[in-house]
Amino acid sequence: MRANARLKRSRYKAMRHLKAGRQLSRNSAHRWALMRNLITALLREEKIQTTDPKAKELRRWADRVITLGKRGSLHARRQALGIVQDKAVVRKLFDTIAPRFKDRPGGYTRIIKLGIRRGDAAQMALIELVGAEAEKGARKTGEKQGRRERRRQKQQEAAA
Repeated sequence: MRANARLKRSRYKAMRHLKAGRQLSRNSAHRWALMRNLITALLREEKIQTTDPKAKELRRWADRVITLGKRGSLHARRQALGIVQDKAVVRKLFDTIAPRFKDRPGGYTRIIKLGIRRGDAAQMALIELVGAEAEKGARKTGEKQGRRERRRQKQQEAAA
């Protein structure tokens, strides 16, 4: 009798050996679809906002796909097409994103914590490709300024 009770208890407290990755309260097909969508969006936009656990899991997947892009072979391209859902995004991965990281041995993404979401208090995060801010953030002269920049400029002119 006691042995049966011990077996029942142990069945529910099994160790998680060889079970890497986060479950994210989804079944495996839903997780796979979610990660494919998030990777496609991240590579297309180079910066997306999502929950913190999803961003941390996405980082693992995105690094693998970018490494495929760095390989550059036909086999790697076909493997990337199995994950990324858009051919144009795969083309962008192999032509522009992967060459940007050719000398970098991993760590292609950055996660920035944004605080909590108002509706359900979920921890939100911004995940972006490293180096994306250097290309997109650099303002050209004559480009429209934001309100804060105009205000700072006026204060500096008034102080001078």
